[in-house]
Amino acid sequence: MSGRDDEFETSYSVFDDDASDEKSDDSADSSGLRSRDVVVPLRVYKAVTVFSTLFAVVTVVGGFIALDVATERATVPLPKVDFPLAIFGLALIAAGAAVYAFSTRFRAEGMGKSKDGSDEPSNNG
Repeated sequence: MSGRDDEFETSYSVFDDDASDEKSDDSADSSGLRSRDVVVPLRVYKAVTVFSTLFAVVTVVGGFIALDVATERATVPLPKVDFPLAIFGLALIAAGAAVYAFSTRFRAEGMGKSKDGSDEPSNNG
């Protein structure tokens, strides 16, 4: 084998190991929780859910308002757009989405995902 073949095999095995790590992260244990889920008491779960949803809604709406103001309701030509305000609006939208996405990792004790239950049928209808 040439040095290039050895390099290919090494890189292939590295990619193969990464794929197996991803599968183990997404796999559910016997309680239906993924390894990335954070189990907290019910009171903490409620607080995280309420405040993260509130923060996400406020920042996303605020981001759209900032974007609307920066583009003057999408009516101004490109050179007249307030770019710092538009970028701030986009950042607010992304921050709200990120907070909401990360808040979905929290689970209350004894709580699993409903679609992970094996006693439910797999069809929706």
